[in-house]
Amino acid sequence: MENNCEHKPKTEKLKELVKSKRFLKPFFALVIGGLAGFGYYYFVGCNSGACSITSSPYMSTFWGAMMGFFLVSSPCASGKC
Repeated sequence: MENNCEHKPKTEKLKELVKSKRFLKPFFALVIGGLAGFGYYYFVGCNSGACSITSSPYMSTFWGAMMGFFLVSSPCASGKC
């Protein structure tokens, strides 16, 4: 009995994943959202510390990245709503 299955090394599979649209679109959305979140903190942010999201550059960047990810990964973004 012959085994006809091709087995690709893990590095080859990883390279294919990184080059695929399935990886690149959410990745760039995270980066652009994070930059937008940091920009919002830098230019608009809250100096008093009362605003839980915009008073910290880390939280503002995190939530900006999450919003970017959710915008491209939502079912409505792929036309399924």
